[in-house]
Amino acid sequence: MSKVMVETSARHLHLSQEALEVLFGKGYELTKKKDLSQPGQFACEEKVEVIGTKGSLKMSVLGPIRPATQVEISLTDARSIGVVAPVRESGDVAGSGACTLKVGENTYELKEGVIAAKRHIHFTPADAETFGVEDKQIVKVKLDTARPVIYDDVVVRVSPKFFAAMHIDTDESNAAGASGEVFGEIIK
Repeated sequence: MSKVMVETSARHLHLSQEALEVLFGKGYELTKKKDLSQPGQFACEEKVEVIGTKGSLKMSVLGPIRPATQVEISLTDARSIGVVAPVRESGDVAGSGACTLKVGENTYELKEGVIAAKRHIHFTPADAETFGVEDKQIVKVKLDTARPVIYDDVVVRVSPKFFAAMHIDTDESNAAGASGEVFGEIIK
């Protein structure tokens, strides 16, 4: 039985070059705070206020810069600040939720880009072969935690740029009572 590491992906956002410069100034570059498990991805020192119709949340920026700005929040976060956040794969922002981004006096109107990230597993091609799965395959994953759960509709994403890890949001993590080092068993 092979198990994959499960990580909780807390609320965060990815900025486009345009949004970065509107919020932080022309020529601004992100300040790396720490590397993340996915190669080339990093948490930044910068924070951005994400504003909806009922409230706002301060969120961490993840780098590097992306082609499109994307806000990833839990469904609980979305309800609490009054934004629409359809469940989508990262990058699938067409027709998704809108919000205002703010840093100091600078604001950026995001017309689409707010999502609740669909739970997913990152695999290298070698990892995918070991687990017997392929890119875009949908699997179930069993977490043996304080509150055991089986997550359905988990998309497998395969790239040589990835590190093997499943990502769930804070709502999903809390529902499972997941804390510390957590592993999941893939059920096909």
